[in-house]
Amino acid sequence: MFIDHIEIYVKAGNGGNGAVAFHREKYVNAGGPSGGDGGNGGSIIFRVDPGSNTLLSFRYKRKFIAENGENGKSEKMHGKNGQDIVILVPPGTLLKDPESGRILFDMSEADEFVACRGGRGGWGNRHFATPTRQIPRFAKSGTAGEEKTLLLELKMIADVGLIGFPSVGKSSLLARISAAKPKIADYHFTTLSPNLGVVPMGEGRGFVAADIPGLIEGAAEGAGLGHDFLRHVDRCRLLLHVVDIAATEGRDPIEDVKIINRELKNYSPELSERPQIVVANKCDSVLWEEEPYVRDFETYIDSLGYQLFYVSAVTGEGIPELLRAVRACLDELPPIKVYEREISAEEDAIRSAADERETTVKVEGGVYYVEGKWLYNFMGQINFEDYQSLSFFSRVLQKNGVIDLLREKGAKDGDTVNIYDFEFDFVQ
Repeated sequence: MFIDHIEIYVKAGNGGNGAVAFHREKYVNAGGPSGGDGGNGGSIIFRVDPGSNTLLSFRYKRKFIAENGENGKSEKMHGKNGQDIVILVPPGTLLKDPESGRILFDMSEADEFVACRGGRGGWGNRHFATPTRQIPRFAKSGTAGEEKTLLLELKMIADVGLIGFPSVGKSSLLARISAAKPKIADYHFTTLSPNLGVVPMGEGRGFVAADIPGLIEGAAEGAGLGHDFLRHVDRCRLLLHVVDIAATEGRDPIEDVKIINRELKNYSPELSERPQIVVANKCDSVLWEEEPYVRDFETYIDSLGYQLFYVSAVTGEGIPELLRAVRACLDELPPIKVYEREISAEEDAIRSAADERETTVKVEGGVYYVEGKWLYNFMGQINFEDYQSLSFFSRVLQKNGVIDLLREKGAKDGDTVNIYDFEFDFVQ
């Protein structure tokens, strides 16, 4: 089965909490704070797998959660860092925001991309010792790891795309010019997924060709298989437009070219302007003296400004000349298209920070419930049995606008406020 777009959920690990501990040793009086720091959470990393060409591995596993960092320990011992999760994807996979459809990263641009960074480990209480606060009974909790829902969309990386109606010989041509072994049969839609093949040309001048299946009339609107696979033509620098010049199924080759080009334009006007070479396949089956339509076909192709080559994928006739022309065209064309990021790293970080700093207040049964990611992380830093820690808690709520937000929601003196199960009376 071929899968080329799928939605997944990824979450980096949370950082471990710092420890509250004091040094204990025989004959050592008042050893002081010795709480160790928490470990960092594991990150979510996408990495290119050159041997893969489908997202099938994500069909049954769509949730990836990295390991949390361990909490700090006594005697200044650091918690263990969480293990990263490495997700392998085929070359050419786009990571997108599923809501807006904007591109976060193109995996053809680099071999590796960190999609979600693990949370930082919290400081142990030894970091909070001062001349006036020599026995801090609180530590800092680890921060939460980043999390996202991502749309993975595969746009195959190939220099040359083979397009055309079913049964014109695209798969046979790919098998002839490369080591690829696509399924070949005399019925429509034998090819159910794009096939890639490396075409050797000597001295490192080879290229990658892709057989794009299922293009018929109405493909851009979803007919046949073409709608699913037209995206894989997007990166191709050159298109080989394969036509059955022998008209073995009774179709007009000129009309075939018109229909396929119309579908390309309906899908993407930019794609319809991509350089093309027309490949008139099955020339070994043409009775030249009895087929005047071939001359009309040549005239039509010439009017479009395309090069035309007569080939036979069965006998190999015309193949060397075609490959030399393809190589010459590729030498003059720009490199394979790499999609620009539509969500910058800075914007992504700002969006994540905005989500983390958001504070909500709900009133239920006369109780004011305050929630927010940053509050959840912050609550882990507070020792509610320590006066200094409680004073710090109060100052942070005031500084971050929580008290003002409670006033806006109608909180009055004596009302109950609940922040993640810690309740206190509101005081103006």
